[in-house]
Amino acid sequence: MGLNGGTTTTEVARALALRAGGGRHGAVEAAAAPALTVVTNALNIAGELAVRPQIKIVVTGGVARPQTYELVGPLTAGVLKEVVLDVAVLGIDGLDPELGVMAHQEDEASISRLFAERAQRVVLVTDSSKIGKRAFARICGLEDVDVLVTDSALPADMSARLADIGVKVVTV
Repeated sequence: MGLNGGTTTTEVARALALRAGGGRHGAVEAAAAPALTVVTNALNIAGELAVRPQIKIVVTGGVARPQTYELVGPLTAGVLKEVVLDVAVLGIDGLDPELGVMAHQEDEASISRLFAERAQRVVLVTDSSKIGKRAFARICGLEDVDVLVTDSALPADMSARLADIGVKVVTV
């Protein structure tokens, strides 16, 4: 599984940690093989999950962006080009039905694009305020997205529009 950086993906990482076994340390957990491998370019997510013996963490490397804790640049891209992911979970800054999925920073967008390209399935996680909004840099088109997880404030017409495009919408 791949996780890019952001507040929402950090919450996903915390939920994964609890689901994959919950405890931070322990003889029984330490003896067990990791149940899940997570590839991330986010230093805070890596720190959150590194203490979980049931989760194998792969950190991409790269240059840290202090605003988001994300690693970006050619070192990050080099690692992502060498992995294959079942699922990429991406936090985003905007989703426009015509233009697709976007981020505010072009370097973050290019890394998120690589996550999407390397994954069999792409799951977007974002609050509904970002749906119908544009941001500076494109990550991918909606044809590359399998699932959108958002809050229940997503307007029904937008949910229907995304479903027509082929994106499964899950509200929580």
